[in-house]
Amino acid sequence: EARANDRVADFLPTLAEVIALRREEAACLAQGGDLYDALLDDYEPGATADSIGAMFDRMRPRLVALREAVLGKPAPKALTGRFGEAGQLRLSRDLASAFGYDWSRGRIDLAVHPFSSGSASDSRITTRVVETEPFNCIYSTIHEVGHSSYELNIDPDYKLTPLGRGCSMGVHESQSRIYENQIGRGRGFTRYLYGEMKDRFDLSLPDAEAFYAAVNRVQPGYIRTEADEVHYNLHIMMRFDLERALVRGDLVVADLEAAWNDRFLADFGQLVDRPSHGVLQDVHWSVGLFGYFPTYTLGNVYAGCLWQALQAAVPGLEGQLSKGDTSQAVEWLRENLQRHGGLRSPRETIAVACGFEPSEGPLLDYLEAKFGALYGL
Repeated sequence: EARANDRVADFLPTLAEVIALRREEAACLAQGGDLYDALLDDYEPGATADSIGAMFDRMRPRLVALREAVLGKPAPKALTGRFGEAGQLRLSRDLASAFGYDWSRGRIDLAVHPFSSGSASDSRITTRVVETEPFNCIYSTIHEVGHSSYELNIDPDYKLTPLGRGCSMGVHESQSRIYENQIGRGRGFTRYLYGEMKDRFDLSLPDAEAFYAAVNRVQPGYIRTEADEVHYNLHIMMRFDLERALVRGDLVVADLEAAWNDRFLADFGQLVDRPSHGVLQDVHWSVGLFGYFPTYTLGNVYAGCLWQALQAAVPGLEGQLSKGDTSQAVEWLRENLQRHGGLRSPRETIAVACGFEPSEGPLLDYLEAKFGALYGL
């Protein structure tokens, strides 16, 4: 209701109660330690606010430099037109099949917000359709297929045990992100996707290269869930710093909107035009999910590591993806990560899959190479 009416004051008293309860819970769990770490442990066991903060501090300068360089170049042409709901859903279901989604243990339906839920025996997906924005439906579906694939591919022997689930939200997000971004938005797969869309719709773009540029178009915006790969992690870093300050008592709820708006202006160079585009846009804090936001960027970092290892392990991968053949990519992910479920800690899971310790380097190298080439930097 507060978001619908753009009235922050209606939300703050409830938020204050939620934070007080979560701080009380954290104090019990922390046993004298860091309150935020105790909450973070719910979603990313073994991670600490200090380690994540240090990683974000290393990432931010390179991300900001890349963003500024890209925005200094002309933007590629966007995909325009109307794409009917039925056609988008048919295409999305075909893409789910291309990524190996097991229809005997799941289904795809429409919802206001995309999500996946279930278990190793039944993992269902929702997506959404905006007729003027087909990439919304396409990449929401591919993203959720990544989440579902992790659940569906866990070793059956782990079913109904503590090992029979993903080991953390960050690792779970790595699967959705590598499916959506490194594979789904890559030059190879978008060449295949261009052909599929050209056969089904009237396209405003002349060729696969223009289509690839449109898929990866960088533009600033208020909304985290609509952010491109260059901007997305900057949204997360801002939320991490704000929620950490709230939990630690360094920021009071009454000052949250001003703190958000000031930080957004500093980080993105834009004045927030209304609360629903600012502090009221996410549901996480309203339901007490403090410590959840950094797992999104951890997922991107892990996906960067996995992509580096996957490319080394599968020669000719982009050629396969350009034909819509994801089989070797998804099998590598299944064998090296997904089937192990909760067997190992998050960082160990990534290290064993990749053959090296996870760090932010591969993600930043990937982003700089991809968007540097795309924008002629």
